[in-house]
Amino acid sequence: MTKTLNKGSLGITKTPGVMGGEACIAKTRLPVWLFVSLHRQGASDAELLQFYPHISAADLVNIWAYADAHPEEIEQALRDQDEAMEDEV
Repeated sequence: MTKTLNKGSLGITKTPGVMGGEACIAKTRLPVWLFVSLHRQGASDAELLQFYPHISAADLVNIWAYADAHPEEIEQALRDQDEAMEDEV
């Protein structure tokens, strides 16, 4: 069952078995941490919308709101991804 998150995170869902249960844009497999990572690497909102044409500006608003509301979760997800990348090398 998909879990729609609190009112401050509309459009972000967690679904067991989808992307490891990570917070994603609703009805996608695009995790919030991915956009936070790309943003930290210098991608602007306009570039993100260009790279991912099937998402909307509202999706980005939801991503940033979720990331602001759950910083520890996002930081852990980013650490996990870094570790996974190191294990592959």
